[in-house]
Parts: sequence; C-alpha cells; structure tokens
Amino acid sequence: MRATERLLSGPLLDIFVGPEGRRWSLHKNLLVHHARFFDESYAVNGEHKRINDGKLELRDEDAGAFELLVKWLYQGKIDDVSWMPKDVKWDYAFTCQKLYLLCDTIGLQELKNQAIDQFRRGCHEAGLVPGPEEMKPVYEKTPPSSPFRKLVIKIAARQIMDPGSEKDAASYRECFAITPDFAVDVINAIKEGSGGSLFDDPTEGNGCRYHEHEDGESCHKTVKFKDIS
Repeated sequence: MRATERLLSGPLLDIFVGPEGRRWSLHKNLLVHHARFFDESYAVNGEHKRINDGKLELRDEDAGAFELLVKWLYQGKIDDVSWMPKDVKWDYAFTCQKLYLLCDTIGLQELKNQAIDQFRRGCHEAGLVPGPEEMKPVYEKTPPSSPFRKLVIKIAARQIMDPGSEKDAASYRECFAITPDFAVDVINAIKEGSGGSLFDDPTEGNGCRYHEHEDGESCHKTVKFKDIS
C-alpha cells in the first residue's frame, strides 16, 4: 500500500470544534502523521484522555481556523489572501491568526509558518492591523518565545510611535493588564525601532516644564505694583 493510500484509509476520528461543536470526520492516520496531538497515547499537559470512543472535543478553538487546517491536511495548502477581494482580506487574516494559535496547540510548525505569512500579507493588503482585542489572545495562548508575539508587539510599537495614528499607549491598556511582559516588550520594541536616538536631557533646559502652572509650561512673571502711599 502506498503512503498516500495508507494515510487516507483506516478509522476516522470525529472532531467537534468551537462552542457549537461543528463536526469533522477525518482520517486518523493522516492526522497522526502530521501531529502526535491526535494520538491517544500522546499526553498534552499530562492529559491522556482527550480522545474517547473516536471523538475529540476542541470547543475552545475556532471552526473557521479548523476548516483551514482540514484544507491543508487534504490539499497541502491554504488559500492565498492576495487573490481575495479587499473587503475580505482582513477577515481572512484574522482567521489565519486563529489558525496559528490552533497549530501552536496541536504542534504543526509548517502550517504555523503559512498562517503567519498569510496574516501579515492580509494585514498589509487590507491596510489594517490588529487592535488590542485581537492581540490579547496571542499573549494568552503563546509562549514568550512565540514569533507571533514578536509580530504583534512590533505592530503595537509602530502604532504608538506613528504621529498619524490615533492610537497611543492607553489604547493597549487591556493588553498591559494581561501581563507585564506586553508592556516590557512594547518598550523594548520602541527602543529598537527608534534607531538609537536619544531624548533631550531632562535635567537641562527650561525648568518650567516641571513646575506646576495653571496653564502651559511657562511660569507667569510676578507683577510688581508701584507704592502709591
């Protein structure tokens, strides 16, 4: 039996994805070939009984992202965002972000790389970038070494430093609250991206900038009244 025939034969595994439990029946040999995650004998975080009676529950994952995973398993590729209309590019890019997080859980490095490539391309071609709400899951579900963390941090740092952007550091307050690492990473990315330029020495120059005034940064001159007595 040829390898392809072997992978597309044998028992099926029923996988239920998302809160609504969308069901896929997929060849178990094919799944295990690509990721040990789908093998009952493989423990994830010490948990062996993820698969019971030929069924696997992935209720915390996104069904749209899993659909892309299935496409990759059976066709060897996912769709290229460059061929899509502009009004759907961002939605597809965000689905690819979810696909990346799914692959991070399952352990599919090759597909992770394709997913992040499509995410970056989709953002660029749509002229949009993820906001704090989209960035939060990246920090919640990936390890500190994740390339996707590096990507969203550079996006956030660029948004903060862009004089034409409406976003500032306060826009990312929710992300800062998730973990101090986000704030540290953003500051380091800003330092790296600033090209080593140094601020003016705050201990020199106009001291009025650090005084308390009613208006602005200038001390008001004291008006002396002439003695008319």
